[in-house]
Amino acid sequence: MHPATPDADTPAEGTDPAAPAVAARGLSKVYGSGDSAVRALDGVSVDFAHGAFTAIMGPSGSGKSTLMHCLAGLDTPTSGTVRLGRADITGLGDRRLTQLRRDRIGFVFQAFNLLPMLTAEDNILLPARLAGRAPDRARFDRVVAVTGLADRLDHLPAELSGGQQQRVAVARALLHAPEVVYADEPTGNLDSRSGAEILGFLAESARELGQTVVMVTHDPRAASYADRVVFLRDGRPADDLEAPTAEAVSAHLLKLES
Repeated sequence: MHPATPDADTPAEGTDPAAPAVAARGLSKVYGSGDSAVRALDGVSVDFAHGAFTAIMGPSGSGKSTLMHCLAGLDTPTSGTVRLGRADITGLGDRRLTQLRRDRIGFVFQAFNLLPMLTAEDNILLPARLAGRAPDRARFDRVVAVTGLADRLDHLPAELSGGQQQRVAVARALLHAPEVVYADEPTGNLDSRSGAEILGFLAESARELGQTVVMVTHDPRAASYADRVVFLRDGRPADDLEAPTAEAVSAHLLKLES
């Protein structure tokens, strides 16, 4: 089986190191209409740098998950644009969005989403095989080393701890060197020790692999692993914090909730 050949109308790939990895401009999302309309995002403009680990935070209902879903092409904005590298993904059809998510984006969610009958190695390799791509074994070996899974590759998910299963999910997301990995509450189902391991792996993937990571979280300790925190309130950017600490993140959240 040969890799799928992109259609002529597929967005051009390639990255400009001087440009953001992901950029949103004037992004709005309205659910419903009339008196029942809910404006989840209200004119959000934000950039995410190449090779950076960025957390998105805000009070409940601030729009953080909606923003990630629009950035990742999982939801369609009501207005505004999202660019992935040089490609404007806004308004793409389902087929082209599916191809873009498969080829250029990685996902890590609360639920590990591993197939129980496959080993850790086969779960990591599954997306590449489904896409008809020969896996890059050097990349595979490096990702396995970063995630510390070398001695667990022949284990089934049921034989792994929650933290180890999430490491498999992280390795799967990193394997095809996506332009960006989106992580939605990736430690929500983990104990504090396992959660710290996963956050450390995400931070290391940014440092060691040059991976762009965007994470939604409600936890100040989780956000402290990031290089930067973007805060939302009422669907709008409210603050921006570089080199965050858990204490500084908590203080910013308290200010936003007051």
